[in-house]
Amino acid sequence: MTEAVRVLLADDEHLIRGALAALLSLEEDLVVVAEAATGPEAMAMARAHAPDVAVLDLQMPGADGVRVATTLRAELPACKVLIVTSHGRPGHLKRALAAGVRGFVPKTTSAQRLAELIRTVHAGNRYVDPELAADAISAGDSPLTAREAEVLEHAADGAPVAEIAERAALAEGTVRNYLSSAATKLGAENRHAAVRLARERGWV
Repeated sequence: MTEAVRVLLADDEHLIRGALAALLSLEEDLVVVAEAATGPEAMAMARAHAPDVAVLDLQMPGADGVRVATTLRAELPACKVLIVTSHGRPGHLKRALAAGVRGFVPKTTSAQRLAELIRTVHAGNRYVDPELAADAISAGDSPLTAREAEVLEHAADGAPVAEIAERAALAEGTVRNYLSSAATKLGAENRHAAVRLARERGWV
């Protein structure tokens, strides 16, 4: 008999995560070796348990699923990542694929189907929900540069320019330039509107 696929489950909704863990444990060839509620916890659990597949919620406190996937790709390249999301915005899929994510599916996916997809990505294949893929293609690419997107992300909680500059290790004038440029590209009246628009489209 082949060895069971070791799975890490990360979702900040405890009820969903617990139900999913219970349902996946009914599969003979899958074993949930760790659970996490936040991005940093997911990374710590992955380092401790070296799972074969990490099933990550896209939106988690501390670090989103794509950021966790990027870290895992660097530190645990053998671990395949499958992202589940209730926020299927086009930019999220593109960021996820760029981070090496092997699967990207909505939270409406059944536990039985998720079990199949865990096997699929573990075997080295990729699966993207067709509807999410179609939306991503029709939305086009983000007009923001990586730096503009990063600065907008730092600005998301309403932090003052000085604090954003410190977080991004940039000069305050440079931060203002990036924020202004991002707002112009997005057709937003200010940085707060730019953050909102970029988030709606999944570009940050």
